[in-house]
Amino acid sequence: MFDHQLTQEQIEFRDTVRDFVTHEVKPVALNSTRLQDLARPLPIELIDKAARIGLRTLSLSEESGGAGADNLTACVVMEELGAGDVDVAMPLAHTSMLGAMLFDRAMTKEQRGRFLPPFMDDDRYHLAFAAAQANPDLRWKYHRQADAALECSITARRQGDDWMLDGTTGFVANASIAKLMVVQAQSGDGLVTLLIPLEAGGLTVRDTAPDGESVKWYHGAGGELVLKGCKVPVANEIPVETVRVIQPLASGHPQLCAMNIGVGRAAFEAAVDYAKLRIQGGRPIIQHQAIGTLLADVAIRLSVARDAVWHAAWALDHPDQRSEYSGFDLPLGSIAQVYTAEAVYKATEDAAECFGAMGVMLDMPIPKFMRDARLFLHSGDSSAVAKFRIAEALAGFERPKS
Repeated sequence: MFDHQLTQEQIEFRDTVRDFVTHEVKPVALNSTRLQDLARPLPIELIDKAARIGLRTLSLSEESGGAGADNLTACVVMEELGAGDVDVAMPLAHTSMLGAMLFDRAMTKEQRGRFLPPFMDDDRYHLAFAAAQANPDLRWKYHRQADAALECSITARRQGDDWMLDGTTGFVANASIAKLMVVQAQSGDGLVTLLIPLEAGGLTVRDTAPDGESVKWYHGAGGELVLKGCKVPVANEIPVETVRVIQPLASGHPQLCAMNIGVGRAAFEAAVDYAKLRIQGGRPIIQHQAIGTLLADVAIRLSVARDAVWHAAWALDHPDQRSEYSGFDLPLGSIAQVYTAEAVYKATEDAAECFGAMGVMLDMPIPKFMRDARLFLHSGDSSAVAKFRIAEALAGFERPKS
């Protein structure tokens, strides 16, 4: 049975990260100079500090040197980080999740012996996954099977004990800070999944922003991988039987939804604090009915969103114990994604209303929160696609497991 009561260990995780965000992240992320910089350079020093308190290896098993946190605990942590700065939370989430998949489940013993020690010894050792992408023309056909599952812009050809890779990927999360890339390439016999260190010859990481554009359209770090005659030892190939466990941190994952809630919560808390200070008509505006009910609506949306995200995370952690009271086996991650994205964006808009004209000034935090929430609303798989997943579940339509 899903229980909303956090364990003592989860509460300790939450309080530790909340203290870190309050004293380390917010003074930097909400500095007026940084708020006015639309380029939003990555706060790598804050990411380093977060790594040193164990957030880079949050999901990695204790046997491998990590914290061994489950998805629900990670959601609690990512909400706190998201309330500070999503650009700090996102790289850590990608590395934490990929680290658990790779080192605990996907790599061979020999690969683990080569790559795990440098990963654990270097706080700036991040991970990225360049997965084969679905053909954009075939990616989603409501209630119909796609004609083709995956296509790959990277080609691989075998030369003795090496693979030779050529091609260019699309946007890859964490690519600009990763020291180990997991790259899927198309060979004559199908897809191969390879571990490629940053220093590999023939590998270049480049910015994906158009020339002259300084505004980021994504959270955290990212870029394109360019491979020209990149030689990768066959020993770096992930075994076919374990490749399936490596999945990108997609938009419907509870940890991303939890970051989004953090953004909404930060906007809500800022609005409540301001509404208690701003005097209008002889009393704080929070005592006026219009503002009080507006903030009550925000609190309701965030509370319901958190319940949906925690339920989805708990279901991932307990796949054999989940139950459906509605009579339908619904995709809980999609439900959490749709509701959270829409609820948080509306919450940031309502929070801005409390500030009046001050809510649109760039040296105030509200425009940052609205922009962060908008990115969650429109990046990755859209809410429309997530709703298609839910509608297909209602109809009993089953898609093949990817």
